[in-house]
Amino acid sequence: MAFHPQAEHDTPRAEINMIPLIDVMLVLLVIFIIAAPLLTHAVKIDLPVADSAVVDMKPGTIQLGIKADGRFLWNGKPVEEVELKNLMREAAKHEPPPELHLQADAATPYEFVARTMAWASRAGLEKIGFVSKPKE
Repeated sequence: MAFHPQAEHDTPRAEINMIPLIDVMLVLLVIFIIAAPLLTHAVKIDLPVADSAVVDMKPGTIQLGIKADGRFLWNGKPVEEVELKNLMREAAKHEPPPELHLQADAATPYEFVARTMAWASRAGLEKIGFVSKPKE
């Protein structure tokens, strides 16, 4: 091998040696090809197929009206305080429990509304909504 002094017009070449890079990539490819089947832990089973319809589990609603003088209307029918508490307990036993829609007169004292909400909560009716008349 003869060593020649570098001439003035010779400039160094900046090239990447691709052979080691290709060797590394091929080794990695072989490793992944061998290791990929070992990483799957799936068990293939045949699941039964059943035809069924979607069940609509929408709870019912109960309209509870509270008059300004303290009278109650359960779905439009007048009820007394004791009967109202019993109806709330019975309604809460349904699965899913119904939604209680309170309709209070504008002149109804807040005390009546708060007391009615407390009874509903104790009975197990957790979904309570307020109904108002839209402004014309």
